[in-house]
Amino acid sequence: MRPELHAEWTKLRTVAGAGRLLLAVVALTVAVSAAAAATVTCPSARCNYDAAKLSLMGIQVSQAIVAILAVLAISGEYSTGMIRTTLTAMPRRATVLAAKAAILTGLTLAAGTIAVLASVLAGRLILPGNGFTPAHGYPPLSLADAPTLRAAAGSVLYLVLIALLSLGIAAAVRDSAAAIGAVLGVLYLLPIIGSMISDPDWQRLLWKISPMNAGLAVQATTDLTDLPLSPWAGLGVLAAWAAAALFIGGQLLRLRDA
Repeated sequence: MRPELHAEWTKLRTVAGAGRLLLAVVALTVAVSAAAAATVTCPSARCNYDAAKLSLMGIQVSQAIVAILAVLAISGEYSTGMIRTTLTAMPRRATVLAAKAAILTGLTLAAGTIAVLASVLAGRLILPGNGFTPAHGYPPLSLADAPTLRAAAGSVLYLVLIALLSLGIAAAVRDSAAAIGAVLGVLYLLPIIGSMISDPDWQRLLWKISPMNAGLAVQATTDLTDLPLSPWAGLGVLAAWAAAALFIGGQLLRLRDA
C-alpha cells in the first residue's frame, strides 16, 4: 500500500486549495469558539452552561470545511478525468480509497488537534472574564480534567469521522457539488427536521440517528443523563455512518467504470 499512500499524499498535497482549507479549519474553529465564549455570560452559580462544549462550538461550523476537503480529495479527480489515470496506475480500487482515507485522516487529525487545543485555550482565557469562575462552579478549563479531555479528544475524532463520511459519499456520488450538498444535508437537515417535529419520541429517535447530534454528544461534560445517547455511543453512531458511507462508496468505485 506504500505506493498508493505516496501517490495520494502527493496528489492531495498539490491540489489547489487543500492547504488553505486545512488552515480554514483551524482558523474557523478557533474564531467561532472564541466568539461563543466571549458572548455567553455566567452571572451566578445557577447558570446551566457546559463550558467545555461552549469552548468547542466552532467544530459545528468547521466540519463543513472538513467535508469540502474530503469531497475534493476524490471528486476533483472525476471532474478533471484524472481518476482514469489513477485507476490505471493503481488498479486495486479498494486500496486507492483506503489510501485516500488514510491521508485524509492524518491531515484532519493534525488540523483538528491544533484547532481543538487552541479553542480550549481560548475558552480557558475568555470564560473566566464572563463569570465562569470557581465561585460559580466553573474551574478553569484543563485537559487534566477527564471530561474536558474526552470532549477535546472526541472533537478531533469527530472531525476525522466527518472527513471519512464525506469521502465515502463523494466516492459514491462522484460530482463535487452533489456530494457536498449530500454531506451537508445529512449533517444539518436531520437536526432541523427533528426540531420541527413536536412528537418527543420522534425527536429523540432523530437525535439518536443524526450523525451531527449524536457525534457531538462526545463534547458534553454536564447533564449526561439527559442525553439520548452517552458521549461515546453518540460518536459510535457517527462512526457507523462513516463506515457505511465508505463501504458503499468503495463498492461503487469497484463496480463502476471510471
